[in-house]
Amino acid sequence: MPEVRQWDGRSYDRISAPMEALGLEVLARLELSGEEVVLDAGCGSGRITQALIDGLPLGRVIAVDASSSMVQAARERLGADADVRRLDLLELELEDPVDAVISTATFHWIADHDRLFRRLHGALRPGGRLVAQCGGEGNIDVLRGEANAVLAREPYAEHFYDWRAPWNYAAPQETRERLLDAGFIAAECWLQPAPTEPEHPREFLATIVLGPHVQQLPESLREPFMDDVLEELGEPVIVDYVRLNIDATA
Repeated sequence: MPEVRQWDGRSYDRISAPMEALGLEVLARLELSGEEVVLDAGCGSGRITQALIDGLPLGRVIAVDASSSMVQAARERLGADADVRRLDLLELELEDPVDAVISTATFHWIADHDRLFRRLHGALRPGGRLVAQCGGEGNIDVLRGEANAVLAREPYAEHFYDWRAPWNYAAPQETRERLLDAGFIAAECWLQPAPTEPEHPREFLATIVLGPHVQQLPESLREPFMDDVLEELGEPVIVDYVRLNIDATA
């Protein structure tokens, strides 16, 4: 399975406390009795998966991610008994339907939301819940604008002439319509500003926020690019996150 972008699972696990904090808020919206089977769709390094497992003493968690590095990091965190699978959500097929799907900080990395939501609906039992959060309309507009000012300069610009951004920051109304079209009987979607000041701004930006930009550059330009971006941003570094929240019923 080819990977759209490369992740460093150990780096992500080390600096993803802000993503974990947002993810735990999403998990709190998913009311569980402790006996359910839940799919963690885009588990990353397994931080939220661990909290989910702890809340399901009589249930089961299936954790999936498209990144081999993330899957390895999740297996290291969760142990050999955890059900962690490398799997593309656009090709999602499970042996049995699950009671719920949770997803945090994943859907904006997937271009085809129509297919994504059909696959997730197909994985849920009737009445099952999808609770998710991802980057939404307006996400990192300010920070991306500052980074784009750097990208417009040489020697960086020549590497971005035909580059296409790999994210999909969708709006609430269009997302709700896609969910209903995919077969969900009810859906609520809303935006939430979530400005974040990362503890390790350089690694956080290079690994997560600007990872696709960094990977587009040759090795020799990656550190100079981060130097120039951090100079452009100044201090403190604020990531102007806008999160798209999703609550839907199959």
